[in-house]
Amino acid sequence: MTTAHRWADKLFLFALIFCGLTACFGTDSNAIPKGQLTAPGLDVRAQANNEGVDAVEVGHRLIAAKEYELAIRSFNRAALERGQLDAETLSGLGTANLQLGRLGQAEKQLKLAINQEGAQPVDYNNYAVLLMEQGKTNEAVRYFRRGFALSNGENIAIRDNLSLALAKLEKSATTETRKKSDYKLVRRGSSDFLIRPTP
Repeated sequence: MTTAHRWADKLFLFALIFCGLTACFGTDSNAIPKGQLTAPGLDVRAQANNEGVDAVEVGHRLIAAKEYELAIRSFNRAALERGQLDAETLSGLGTANLQLGRLGQAEKQLKLAINQEGAQPVDYNNYAVLLMEQGKTNEAVRYFRRGFALSNGENIAIRDNLSLALAKLEKSATTETRKKSDYKLVRRGSSDFLIRPTP
């Protein structure tokens, strides 16, 4: 084989490698889209903004984690996504504000929640808990009863709250009313609360 043939073979091999590399990198079909810093299928922005995740569910998880301010943001975002403040978002906002001790705001939100279509037994329970916090035991009993009836008598937390409220009413009829601080809120489920006497 002559030197000219060797050079021709090398040139041909070089041309093949060059064409192969051009085919791999020269087209946009496999190129990473502009602005995408990670592998396809992992959207960092969506995860950071909780896009694609139910904001109400996130709100309930934040309440469970005692992150009430963040829960309020999440419920507000849910309301924006839904285009309205429905019973679920109002109840979540009211519950978070109740935990923060903002009784005025919580009362407005929880009262609106129970007047919305789709109000749940826990909404009545949470509103009644708020009334208990304000010392309005008679009114609270009425809403505990409504919530318990709506749950077809199956919600144990509401039943326990109703029993405690009735016991408080009975006791206040015969003796001095117990101080509000004798009762504390205990979280039950995703958004309802149980009042228990402190030991």
